[in-house]
Amino acid sequence: AARQAFTAVVPNGMNGSLTYAQVGEMSDAFAAYLRQVCGLQAGDRVAVQLPNGLAYPVVAFGVFKAGCVLVNTNPLYTPSETIHQLNDSGAQVLVIIDMFADKLAEVVPKTDLRRVVLAGVSELFPAVPNLVVRGVQRVWSKVLPSVPPLAVPIDRFKQALSQGRASAGAGAGAGADSATVRSWWFDLPASNIAALQYTGGTTGVSKGAMLTHANLLANIDQVLAMGKTHMGDGECVLTALPLYHIFAFTANLLCFLDIGARNVLVPSPRPVQNLQRAIENYPITWITGVNTLFNSLMNEEWFTAFPPKHLKAAIAGGTALHHAVAARWQRITGTRVAEGFGLTECAPVVTFNPMSGVAKPDSIGIPVPGTEVRLVDDNGVPVPQGDAGELIVRGPQTMQGYWQRPDETAQVLRDGWLYTGDVAVMDSQGYFRIVDRKKDLVLVSGFNVYPNEVEDALAKMDAVLEAAVVGIPDSKTGEAVRAYIAKNPDFAGELTKEAVLAHCRTLLTDYKVPKSIVFRDELPKTPVGKILRKDLKQEVKTEFANRPQA
Repeated sequence: AARQAFTAVVPNGMNGSLTYAQVGEMSDAFAAYLRQVCGLQAGDRVAVQLPNGLAYPVVAFGVFKAGCVLVNTNPLYTPSETIHQLNDSGAQVLVIIDMFADKLAEVVPKTDLRRVVLAGVSELFPAVPNLVVRGVQRVWSKVLPSVPPLAVPIDRFKQALSQGRASAGAGAGAGADSATVRSWWFDLPASNIAALQYTGGTTGVSKGAMLTHANLLANIDQVLAMGKTHMGDGECVLTALPLYHIFAFTANLLCFLDIGARNVLVPSPRPVQNLQRAIENYPITWITGVNTLFNSLMNEEWFTAFPPKHLKAAIAGGTALHHAVAARWQRITGTRVAEGFGLTECAPVVTFNPMSGVAKPDSIGIPVPGTEVRLVDDNGVPVPQGDAGELIVRGPQTMQGYWQRPDETAQVLRDGWLYTGDVAVMDSQGYFRIVDRKKDLVLVSGFNVYPNEVEDALAKMDAVLEAAVVGIPDSKTGEAVRAYIAKNPDFAGELTKEAVLAHCRTLLTDYKVPKSIVFRDELPKTPVGKILRKDLKQEVKTEFANRPQA
């Protein structure tokens, strides 16, 4: 119980920690606050709009213990995006980072919120580090706006915990002690919804995937079955990806909590220098990330000169891992990147490269235990081994459906199978490789061009930091390939279109070579680091709307 559970590290190196015992007691108190003070019942929704920090696990487990439903919400959402998600989920309580309290005046009147809880980025830090962090925020960042007057009660996070503890006292009504808190949670059927996890919105409107307690518990067991033999006492995981995203929520928060690991939380990995203190000061044994995060780390001199010496492996997901990035990571750190595949609708892990046995580069591995995977054509008929087909999934981690969206649920859940929209191939040993998103396919003169393949070729150029490929209209071929490229700032030479084309022609057949190249300082991304092709496709749509095809 006294083992370190969570350590939060802010960019200036200040930190705070919680033990497993403290997380247990505080989450009990927060559960009591929700039930006894806020008057919530089992199944009521609680929106949590927090970055990585000590308050997050306390709140998340408090929501579960109260029998309520966790609604993870991106802290960077605009007021209109926040209003949409709060109304769509029917959230009654909002826990929000106080640096964005100025949004509340616009948000609260347009929702059914009954109460708001404010937490700071250095919440639960010791007194001196907390004062230093708050002072830096006020003086340099000016990110502590005054709290606007609202028509609903507002509590500071520590006040909420105090009220929860007090609700078990004399005269406050029985039922908030630890035994009752446990009964709220353990008496729930496993089929009850634990979380409304909203999809990333990379391909369309974000929808709330209904994940049950059984879904989450199954996925914890499935993930650990693939890697627990390499995990011992004293594991330490770096959590740079946001916990409100399903990848970090399950892989970092739930799985590593299950094995009693220490979790080092970083509120934001941007700029990537924010990770330096955490990597240098803690015995990091595992890192989870996406392609862009690994690529960014390897462009930092402090990381390449002194890679984490305790590291066992990195875990990649969320988006395709480029072969060049994986190979370079192996050279620099001496450890491999274990790639998997998942999606919000599957809590999220579907396949993974086993930590023991064969691990294949450019592969998302094999299905996790208890999971069935098929590759099918447009008619739902299984394709021959080695052919590309849409990946469909059946297993205990599959969501119950989209919240209040039966029509959209029926489109993806058919005869017990979840249709992912991802195109994959399977080799003779049963290992899968993602080809691309079905919706992102570029059709050039009837030939399929998968953006991932072109992006992987571009990533092999030292001068390319990151790239995204989409289709553009073309009067001769129907569509043509366009590459958006962000230059590597450490590359001394000039990056030209001619150099890019010459490079691509050495790796790609002619119809896959980009016909159009656009250089950008940076590419649009989700908070977890996925490049937003849909934003680039919208730019293309606007660009070509009022001009003839090229």
